[in-house]
Amino acid sequence: MRRLILSALLLFPGLIAAADNWPQFRGPNGDGRAEADLPLELSEKQNVQWKIPIHGKAWSSPVVWGDQLWLTTATEDGKQMSAICIDRYSGKVLRDIIVFENENPRFAHPTNSYASCTPVIEEGRIYFHFGSYGTACLDTRTGTKIWERRDFECNHWRGPGSSPIVHGDKLIVAYDGYDHQYVTALDTGSGKTVWQRDRDIDYGTDNGDRKKAYSTATSFEHKGRLQVVSPSATDTISYDPNTGEELWRVHHGGMNAAARPLYAHGLVYIAAGSGPLSLIAVRPDGSGDVTDTHIAWGFGKSAPKRPSPIIDGDLMFMIDDKGVASCINAKTADVVWQERVGGGEYRASPILAGGHLYCFSVKGHVTVIKASKDYQVVAEGDFDNGFQASPAVAGNSLYLRTIKDLYCISK
Repeated sequence: MRRLILSALLLFPGLIAAADNWPQFRGPNGDGRAEADLPLELSEKQNVQWKIPIHGKAWSSPVVWGDQLWLTTATEDGKQMSAICIDRYSGKVLRDIIVFENENPRFAHPTNSYASCTPVIEEGRIYFHFGSYGTACLDTRTGTKIWERRDFECNHWRGPGSSPIVHGDKLIVAYDGYDHQYVTALDTGSGKTVWQRDRDIDYGTDNGDRKKAYSTATSFEHKGRLQVVSPSATDTISYDPNTGEELWRVHHGGMNAAARPLYAHGLVYIAAGSGPLSLIAVRPDGSGDVTDTHIAWGFGKSAPKRPSPIIDGDLMFMIDDKGVASCINAKTADVVWQERVGGGEYRASPILAGGHLYCFSVKGHVTVIKASKDYQVVAEGDFDNGFQASPAVAGNSLYLRTIKDLYCISK
């Protein structure tokens, strides 16, 4: 019963003490917002409490529960996939566990890794997902494997990237590959399949490369209806999280959807990848195909393909892959400001804390921007290696994963 209650807290994350835990990709609410007092100045030599090297190659984000920080990694050839547990206060490595071994891994694009999916953690359990290479649940106290699944077929073509989420007692994850595209829900206690639904999308092509996506779903309740919204190539679909029944879908075009949807102001915000309208807002009270009836607005100029946006009040903040930052009205899509931040390309999703937006570039440059209607850069810094992983926050500490190292940053 206790585990089910804690799983429910992940569904209604406002009940979680956000200052203590960062349980999933983009934090307690899945929206990149942190209730924390973080330093404005951060760099390789500023406000670093500890720094440790992380072996392998991985773009997954850290997750935190209590005093434990967990993250995944993999050998560059994909033959070993591991889970690492670290004491978040000291940086001491507590466990380094090989979760899966693979004799003949498929190709992964150099811009991706074999461990790009962020795990999700709750009291006593953590769920690791490496795409079709395997999904496993580990006991966080002992490090022992409780269950695993290695029977899901999907050729990710460029490598896996979708992170799982927990909804009640279900672990929900998307498989959007070259050959197969579907969403499945597993029982968190046993790993058994609760439901599985094929995407059933008309992609308009037989080219499997145009069918793949890397998105992480978002769950919420709108007017008494529970939903899990999961973007794919060309379409985004909303499912009933308990049964897998399709509630609605919207066609937006494009491929490679990677950003996590947001829910605010009674709208679902979907960064649709490389579609003509890369960002859309959808009213989630429809049924069936709502493309012609429920799109509130669309936005295409400098919308991000990989970094997820952030909403603060009526404002949406985002930085696109090329380093152009934007602030728009979340209700109307009217542009408030749009400026080139610089620092190279961006893959990591920004975070919002203390009224400031923290942006992390592939070259290792950090830009802190005031989250307001006036564009203002308040601080900049550089790290020895670049950022592919999105950050985590716990207490008043910021945990940054660069290509080679893990940092704890605090005042």
